[in-house]
Amino acid sequence: MKAFTMKSFSQIFVVFLFLMFATSNLAFAVRGLPDFTELVEQYGPAVVNISTVQKAKEKSKSMEHFKRRMPDFPQDGPFGDWFKKFFDDDNQGGGGFNGEHRKAQSLGSGFVISKDGYVLTNNHVVEGADKIIVRLSDRRELDAELIGRDERSDLALLKIKAKGLPVVKMGNSEKLKPGEWVLAIGSPFGFDYSVTAGIVSAKGRSLPRENYVPFIQTDVAINPGNSGGPLFNLDGEVIGINSQIYSRTGGYMGVSFAIPIDTAMNVVDQLKKDGQVTRGWLGVLIQDVTRDLAESFNMDKPHGALVARVLPDSPAQDAGFEVGDIVVNFNGKEVDHSSDLPPIVGITPIDKSVPVDIIRKGKTKTINVKIGELPKEDDIKVSSRSDGSVTSNRLAVVVFDIPEDQRERLELSGDAGVIVKEVKSGPASESGIRKGDVILMVNNIDIENAKHFKEVAKDLPADKSVPVLVHRRGSPIFLAMKLPDEE
Repeated sequence: MKAFTMKSFSQIFVVFLFLMFATSNLAFAVRGLPDFTELVEQYGPAVVNISTVQKAKEKSKSMEHFKRRMPDFPQDGPFGDWFKKFFDDDNQGGGGFNGEHRKAQSLGSGFVISKDGYVLTNNHVVEGADKIIVRLSDRRELDAELIGRDERSDLALLKIKAKGLPVVKMGNSEKLKPGEWVLAIGSPFGFDYSVTAGIVSAKGRSLPRENYVPFIQTDVAINPGNSGGPLFNLDGEVIGINSQIYSRTGGYMGVSFAIPIDTAMNVVDQLKKDGQVTRGWLGVLIQDVTRDLAESFNMDKPHGALVARVLPDSPAQDAGFEVGDIVVNFNGKEVDHSSDLPPIVGITPIDKSVPVDIIRKGKTKTINVKIGELPKEDDIKVSSRSDGSVTSNRLAVVVFDIPEDQRERLELSGDAGVIVKEVKSGPASESGIRKGDVILMVNNIDIENAKHFKEVAKDLPADKSVPVLVHRRGSPIFLAMKLPDEE
């Protein structure tokens, strides 16, 4: 009888433990799935729908902006007809964005950031508009004044005349961490106040042509019409502005990008004050440091921003920066990747002198530089666009001196460098050097001419990566070349 009782007790105890474990895990799972209803009820009314009126005959620039970020839609896909109608229908009878005299169309989203009527959205939502209309959650439609816009960050600040407006609460995007839940509210395809949620995938993403914005990457579903809408954290704070998506199919693929609210509010402050945005400028062309390049520069690990070119008449030139310098810290902020540098420089006050830590020829050095104002894009475009040939059997490459007329076409400064005439199988080919490249520097030595190139190549160390600076299609780029050990 006693043995039976103990056995039964043991069985009951095991079942009890199992139920406790299962219940605790269920509770954990429930706690792990956030409830967004209160957040949406409280802050959803501060989200607005933005429409524009355009009289021009050309296609809406805002739609063209979004289409440039999305490949062609599959013709046989389930949404092919929908997307085609949404983008291409004539507004005189349809709901698209062509037509000679357009009606107001739902182009994007925005949100109220102050009770006196300031509204923040994307620049591409209102670009080219003759009239901007903001529709509030209570269905009021108000004409908006464009206070200012900034193409580089893709932000625009609007002003509406209204009282008692609901406003959002601002957060701190610097504190945001990958894995956090986030929520977006917007008007995808004109469906007002659609709510989508996901997590932060990464921070500090650099996108093509968007060097001055360290984007937040999320997996929140974003589509045309979400642009300019807020991205919330679980505390109901706006930590980003939904701006772009990445797609190979034309539809949402789980990769979307938001402008950090810290970056956006810096722009807002300047637009309120001056109606335009100014940014700090260093004046260098940079690239990432790869593992091979790190070895060639005698670095323990790849990090920093490698200077491939110092622009003339720039703050960097005045401060004494050199090609081959590696920026590892700017004004007290670490530079791990090259994409980290432009946003840090951009928010630095103009005319302020700041310390910059660099690695030059294997040694750490600090340079003080006085930051200038970033010029307009047109002003900083750089040629980023006998034959005296000499063969280096050691590198398996044929080079020749650059004729003066060709130097002018290539817009090369000075009289240094050689042109690659032929690349054979060997170290040069393996490093990525191509026919037509202009070799400017090898192992931190400026190449004067073809003869000098051969002399430098002859003295290069074996079984060790060395940096090679080439000028290709208008842009400088460092390559790492490793010569085999000579037996």
